[in-house]
Amino acid sequence: MTELIRLTDVTKVYQGGITGALNGVSLAVEKGEFTAIMGPSGSGKSTMLNLVAGLDRPTSGTVVVGGTDLGKLGEAGSARFRRDHIGFVFQFFYLLPNLTALENVLIPAQLKGGAATGRGHELLEQLGIKDVADRYPARLSGGQQQRVAIARALINNPTLLLADEPTGALDTQSGEQVMEVLGGLNGGGQTILLVTHDAKLATRHAARVISVMDGKIVDDARLESPERAPSDVIRVRGEEATR
Repeated sequence: MTELIRLTDVTKVYQGGITGALNGVSLAVEKGEFTAIMGPSGSGKSTMLNLVAGLDRPTSGTVVVGGTDLGKLGEAGSARFRRDHIGFVFQFFYLLPNLTALENVLIPAQLKGGAATGRGHELLEQLGIKDVADRYPARLSGGQQQRVAIARALINNPTLLLADEPTGALDTQSGEQVMEVLGGLNGGGQTILLVTHDAKLATRHAARVISVMDGKIVDDARLESPERAPSDVIRVRGEEATR
């Protein structure tokens, strides 16, 4: 398989040496992997995600994503890289309340200068929420809002999908449904890097679980690939798959 992410001896120390820093982390993630990063608050897992996204820079070491050394990019270059290659899913959705579900999905495409209304409708349908396209966020359940956020993250066909506690604000059933969506995306070829506190969800849906403690990787387990029925696979970048 093709390597997509490589961290080499990465250290991140914030001003004053506060917790959440990384200490000499090296890691490789292959294209098409569904990798979960677990650890307690302040362990460094979100710091790792931010470095992979190019939202932060390491104090030392290198972060390479898709062959690009993110440390060599300026602010404008980092912003373009994220726009063109990274999709984000967050815990609290961050949908704009005055825009419909579809309009929220289309924001990244519009920032890129493209017209992607058809792609937006397609994603909402694949994620099982085509009927909410014209609804505002206040009229959506938490699970529906997170699916809209996932569609928004996918609108520009990202190379990598980063998910930071995507089930943290959801009830158990909705959280499981969102994880099934992510699993289906991975089955369709999407590379996913997930940060979560939930060991049960991580081991059930991810093929690899990395445990972080005090800024270091303390365990890296490759699990048996989840079995997914064809109906659980979601088309990614026009590949042949169904939802």
